[in-house]
Amino acid sequence: MLRYAAVDIGSNSTRMLAAEVLPGARPTVLAAEREVTRLGASVFQDGKLSHQAIDDTVRVLTRMAEIYRKLDVVGVRAVATSAVRDASNQAEFISRASLALGTTVEIITGREEARLIHQGVMSRWPQQGRRVLVVDIGGGSAEIISSDNQTLIDAVSKPLGAVRLQEMFLHGDPPAAREMLQMTEFVDEKLEAAIARMGVRWDRAIATSATAAAVVCAVNRVARSKRDEADRLRASTAQIRKLYRKLSTLDLAGRRKIAGIGPRRAEIIVAGSGTLLRILERFHATAVYYSSAGVRDGIIADMAARGVGGELARLSKEQRLEVERVATRFGAPVRNARRVAALGHTLFTRLQPLHQLPMNYGRLLEAACYFSETGHYINDAAHHKHAYYIVANVDFSGFTNREREVIANLCRYHRKAMPSPAHPEYQALSPDDRRPVLLLIPILRLADNLARSPEQEEAELSAFEIQPTRVLLKLKGSREPDLAEWAASRVSDVFAEVYGRAVVVTFEKA
Repeated sequence: MLRYAAVDIGSNSTRMLAAEVLPGARPTVLAAEREVTRLGASVFQDGKLSHQAIDDTVRVLTRMAEIYRKLDVVGVRAVATSAVRDASNQAEFISRASLALGTTVEIITGREEARLIHQGVMSRWPQQGRRVLVVDIGGGSAEIISSDNQTLIDAVSKPLGAVRLQEMFLHGDPPAAREMLQMTEFVDEKLEAAIARMGVRWDRAIATSATAAAVVCAVNRVARSKRDEADRLRASTAQIRKLYRKLSTLDLAGRRKIAGIGPRRAEIIVAGSGTLLRILERFHATAVYYSSAGVRDGIIADMAARGVGGELARLSKEQRLEVERVATRFGAPVRNARRVAALGHTLFTRLQPLHQLPMNYGRLLEAACYFSETGHYINDAAHHKHAYYIVANVDFSGFTNREREVIANLCRYHRKAMPSPAHPEYQALSPDDRRPVLLLIPILRLADNLARSPEQEEAELSAFEIQPTRVLLKLKGSREPDLAEWAASRVSDVFAEVYGRAVVVTFEKA
């Protein structure tokens, strides 16, 4: 399991998301925080972040960092968007914000922001086979994205955020008709090039951000306290037009009374809803669906896709040199051991939904892949027991004594019998390590059988699927499938004993 944290420092709100990711599964949210900081308000007036806004945002970031640090995340990415991009004193803010979070805050471009929004939406709500318009109206900018079959085709970032437009045009309460007209003309001007590039034919429009949430909740009469229930709710363009006309006639107190619009959102909802409406009208979208996904979700999905933190499951450069030195000393075939270790790492990662072990056990499994054949140096008979003796007693660096015992036990059980109460080596393990060793033994045996033999040198794992009663592996190579089937049959019983699933290996000739 990998845990990540994402921080999105926007012009209106600062958000944090911490999530746990398993391969092939939707992220599990561990913590989610959002606080209105209005960081961009002064930027849109005088080009600088105010000291008060910086102080408030840094305070929020400090609190958010305390939350995700307690969750043992392996990767953190923090980004700042429109307001910080435009601020003349951005260096001061980045320095203080990075110190508060314990990680460097990146100022991302509008296009990168759009990419992350798109990735977040598609990770939460896939849109196979559809041409989709994705709109995110933040505090300082609006990202407009065209997507086809879940692939980002084009994206633009325009200075059409709700806070920015509020500061630029809407000074009355309620705003004057002349102010609203000027805002609409400005929005139209900024949209012209994007419409020409992207076109106006869509299967679906999806809007993200708090502005979209407030609009869709207001149309559907969903209370702000139940905003989570608004995910994937629909609002027609005609309904949004009616809501906008109503909002534009109300003062702040009146806007705050409308269901779904919070007290702070009411301050900028006229600008936000007017911009959303105009974008839908100009792109010929008859309705929009709200998605609760955003930049934070995109960051989590992006880190997971890049395997951030996966290095925790791999031997470090120094550790790999050390285990290869020891393996060579005791005559183990290092070239084959590398292949076993590579396949073992792949299986460890793919099987995480089943074993759910901390990533550091992947390193110990990899070391065992190098050492499991060292016992032949002493005697071919019972060489698995001899391998245990070598690993447990030979001097090598890079591992704690506890880790060495885990590696030694994996070597002890890479063949023959499984652990039992009669085996002192296994019983000597700490209770916290016995179960991980038991879960890793079938993985080591499978990797060893599938990758060890020269006949399978060219075979690669081309497909992998966990099913309710079995695990399917497909190998692709130039050899006949007999060996793969035989290897799996030797491991299948043990795998079923530990995981409750059979292993089925098929072979596809390259």
